[in-house]
Amino acid sequence: MLVLASASPRRREILSRFIKDFQVIPSNAKERCSSGVPEECALELARLKAGEVYSRAGGTVIGADTVVSIDGKILGKPKNEGEAYGMLKLLSGRVHRVTTGYCIIHEGEEITGFVVTEVKFRELDDEMIWAYIRTGEPMDKAGAYGIQGRAGLFVEWIKGDYYNVVGFPMEIIWKLRELGFEVLSR
Repeated sequence: MLVLASASPRRREILSRFIKDFQVIPSNAKERCSSGVPEECALELARLKAGEVYSRAGGTVIGADTVVSIDGKILGKPKNEGEAYGMLKLLSGRVHRVTTGYCIIHEGEEITGFVVTEVKFRELDDEMIWAYIRTGEPMDKAGAYGIQGRAGLFVEWIKGDYYNVVGFPMEIIWKLRELGFEVLSR
């Protein structure tokens, strides 16, 4: 049994493109990161989520966590519109990093890693930022944006895995394939 330890509809949708049979069991773990280093934080939270769900469900469990960072500072999910504005203003016209840590627990063993993608935003004026905030899209997303939604307009270029920016890098699918899970079959 394959289990996705996430309530994210984006992760569920991406995984379902490649693997048809899996369960979704969101983690109940308290998401607190002890490190200010983006890669360490994303990996720590992915391990925490996977471990919590594995302890309840067993099977093969996938945990993932995505963080957005700029100048070494981690930008979480905005708590309010003002915080969303501040994040988007900070990202405007600049390159930032999106890091997804993952943990796959398979036969009791952890397979972990992280994927980093660089993203360059166009210059955003206040009118554009507030129009986006009014859509409600940024409020449940790390860094206050989702590349797969309206904020795709803000992206000048990316270097790396697009799906990583959405929150579920292809490296996870490849690892599942190496573990014997059938991908690309319908």
